[in-house]
Amino acid sequence: MPQIIEGKARIYIPRTKQIPTKDMPVFYNPAMALNRTISVLIISYIAKKEKRKFRIALPLAGSGIRGIRLILEANQAVKEILFNDINKKATRVIKKNLTLNKIPETKAKIFNKDANLFLIENKGFDYIDIDPFGSPNPFLDAAIKALSRNAILAVTATDTAPLAGTYPKTCLRKYWARPAAKHPSAHEFALRILIRKVQLIAAQYEKALTPIYSYYRQHYYRAFFTCEKGATKTDRLLAYHKTIENKIGPLWTGPLWNNALAKAIAKMHEATLLKRIAEECKISNFPFIQYHALCKKNQLPIPKLTSLIAELKKAGFKAARTHFSDYGIRTTAKEKDIVKIIKQLTR
Repeated sequence: MPQIIEGKARIYIPRTKQIPTKDMPVFYNPAMALNRTISVLIISYIAKKEKRKFRIALPLAGSGIRGIRLILEANQAVKEILFNDINKKATRVIKKNLTLNKIPETKAKIFNKDANLFLIENKGFDYIDIDPFGSPNPFLDAAIKALSRNAILAVTATDTAPLAGTYPKTCLRKYWARPAAKHPSAHEFALRILIRKVQLIAAQYEKALTPIYSYYRQHYYRAFFTCEKGATKTDRLLAYHKTIENKIGPLWTGPLWNNALAKAIAKMHEATLLKRIAEECKISNFPFIQYHALCKKNQLPIPKLTSLIAELKKAGFKAARTHFSDYGIRTTAKEKDIVKIIKQLTR
């Protein structure tokens, strides 16, 4: 089998010419490398800040790359990692990869079970990562029940089409909300719809899941949550579930990020995504403004993004680029204020 290097890990992956799909016997997607890097950064930061070690579950482990990177790059944060995959070939590859990276048996255990059965039989985790091909829905219930107090849950959704409004009926069925079809800020609404769905599943068990780091990238949505127990805490979170513009949602209207966390991990890695979020998280207003769409709507020329942000700040507003779009800004300015400044910039 060929080997690849990602982060500090060297792993075997089965030879394949196809684009990664859920039907691959051993799933490995190189496009998700930054996704895994962010996991390492977040767990490293929280472990150091809170002086704790994590018992980690990877119910959909695939090649094992996420867990191996966590052990190699955030070693002091890891108590043990349980790697699980329903595919026997995948578990054999995980074993080879653990050996290749000289990871001791005290740090890693391998399971070959259905993901939900694995989570039901092995509870009390400090960090669970649900990173499926498609919707996370089938795994949410078991994962949330397996979380310990103050645990971290990470959830990925790659079914962006329903969440972003291409298939509104599917979104209503799967995520219990109406998406923002053809809205300039559809991806932010989609991420907030996903967050609400995860929180609703947790609410059944009086678990309050607060987002601490959320983002959209290329072909997926991703959110990290902290878990607190208690009916009162859960009820406080549910109060942030609202319908927007009388037709979008219900969705999560609270913060997408813990500002201290966002700032810290942006200093730990040079990725543009992290730098943008570190600035964007300082502004709570939502949704972000797609300024190209705003110019089109008002029949205005399109100014330089940097100039627009600078002028908004000069006028006393907070403003920053959003990670959701290359043509988007997050700002405290009203739409009419932005239009006024665009007119001044382009006259």
